[in-house]
Amino acid sequence: MTQTVLNKALAVAEACADAARRTVIPHFRTSLQADAKSDDSPVTVADRAAEKVMRSILEEALPDHAILGEESGMSGHEGDWLWVLDPIDGTRAFLTGRPTFGTLISLFHKGRPVLGLIDQPLTGERWIGVAGEKTRFVSDRLPGQIGTRLCRVLKEAELSCTSPEIMTPSHTPRFANLQKHVRRTSWGGDCYAYGLLALGQIDVIAECTMNPWDWGALVPVIEGAGGSITDWQGQPLSLDSDGTVLACGNPALLTEIVSHLSHP
Repeated sequence: MTQTVLNKALAVAEACADAARRTVIPHFRTSLQADAKSDDSPVTVADRAAEKVMRSILEEALPDHAILGEESGMSGHEGDWLWVLDPIDGTRAFLTGRPTFGTLISLFHKGRPVLGLIDQPLTGERWIGVAGEKTRFVSDRLPGQIGTRLCRVLKEAELSCTSPEIMTPSHTPRFANLQKHVRRTSWGGDCYAYGLLALGQIDVIAECTMNPWDWGALVPVIEGAGGSITDWQGQPLSLDSDGTVLACGNPALLTEIVSHLSHP
């Protein structure tokens, strides 16, 4: 992995995010119709158009890199470099007019995410994570400083999850066990919640049934803000992970959280 590749990749990723913003915003709070995918999750013309424009930019700028997108699958040459795209993470929020969705762009090198970008088109917030560097937060309108909160005791932690519906029957009681040991649980947020964790507003996020396009961009952002992001066993996320994701603002609490998630 060379710094030259990462520097170019970051510029290309930001160009993709800018293009996705221009594509998505005109569709927000319109009478947009959604189609159901095979997993019953919604997809709209905005999702498809945003991924298409990002793919075009990547194919022109970095033709030797492969691309995996939520809407159009895998394309390009297999190799060390893989872009993973989620044009609208939180399509349900997007469809219901809530600005808590986001565009996720990540670059994997040899199976590990080394660059991640979370972009909220409407608020103009952007989180940029690069492996080995401190995460950057870019916003002209909303406040925020990068740095996870040092919550020392789990019983004082703010826990978050997008929706109880994402839990499988086997994960529901394990999540409920974790809830017993935190201060409170908030619902909703999709990728935006992870951005808030990187700003020290949320302490723990535990979710499951996640795909690489759901978590790839989050890894460099969370780690570069001082947090940890693993599966529910505390192991690093990989392309063949089991779909569980656990983000923790204070990595010192990881072992305790994993223990609560290991049984009902």
